Amino acid sequence: MSQTAPWIAIVDDDPSVLRALRRLLSTRALVAKTFQSGSQFLASLQHEVPDCLILDLQMPEMTGLELHRDLGRKGVQIPTIIITARNEAEMREQCASAGAIAFLPKPINGASLFAAIELAGQRGNAR
Repeated sequence: MSQTAPWIAIVDDDPSVLRALRRLLSTRALVAKTFQSGSQFLASLQHEVPDCLILDLQMPEMTGLELHRDLGRKGVQIPTIIITARNEAEMREQCASAGAIAFLPKPINGASLFAAIELAGQRGNAR
């Protein structure tokens, strides 16, 4: 069954980050589903595709950037926000070159995240 309400997927290997972001998004009545790995998220795509994707840059199995690039190679275009504890200019540039709409350092600033989600919605509507 296809879900009609817009939703956001969050992929991060840290359960506390997943809980915190899901709670933050719920303050704006945004539906969020969480995944602890890239492979877990990829398996979910068989059922539905999110309207926005929030990816942790550093994960053990597959980095957020690797996951974003893999989706692009498969033709799956999801507006993507990269979050990271390591705010490095080189990585920021690589993520931007790969098409990520935002690169946000942890701890996440709520206003910055909501602005990026709004941009994702605008980009998603343009698809």
